[in-house]
Amino acid sequence: MRLGIPALVLTLLSGAALAHGPTPQKVDQSIVIAAKPDAVWKVVGDFAGIGAWHPDVARSEGSGGNTSGGRRTITLKAGGTLDEGLDEMNASGRSYSYRLSDPDLKALPVSSYSATLTVSAEGDGSKVEWLGRFYRGDTGNEPPEDLSDAAGRNAMNRYFADGLRGLKAKVEGKAAP
Repeated sequence: MRLGIPALVLTLLSGAALAHGPTPQKVDQSIVIAAKPDAVWKVVGDFAGIGAWHPDVARSEGSGGNTSGGRRTITLKAGGTLDEGLDEMNASGRSYSYRLSDPDLKALPVSSYSATLTVSAEGDGSKVEWLGRFYRGDTGNEPPEDLSDAAGRNAMNRYFADGLRGLKAKVEGKAAP
């Protein structure tokens, strides 16, 4: 009996380890822009204005302004729509946080995300950091490859990096890459 109990406990524990759901994933992108932070914030600080600088965005419409509870609906050039809500706007700190309201797996292969965008001084210019936390598109234990953690990370990293390159081009007055 003594050998049976430890074996039973190990079996139960290994089954519990296999039955976990998705783990939160993170992306962290940043870029340095040759402009003062206030000049960068003037472009990026309009929550609904993402269409003016993000090259992947076909259209962005907003309601509620730059206050907590503000909303934006982003239509992507590649297809799909992102419906996002503003959680916190800190204009004096040049930062805002927001989250996805309803997933659209065609837009991004993630089931939910929250993100924070911050502009800070960096030498004679600015550093823009875009941090995101998300869950993969399929939250089951065995997601298909196109809705996996890796697919979510790749898509979110690409979306953030494209946006930051577009912002840099817009603020510095250069053609978008």
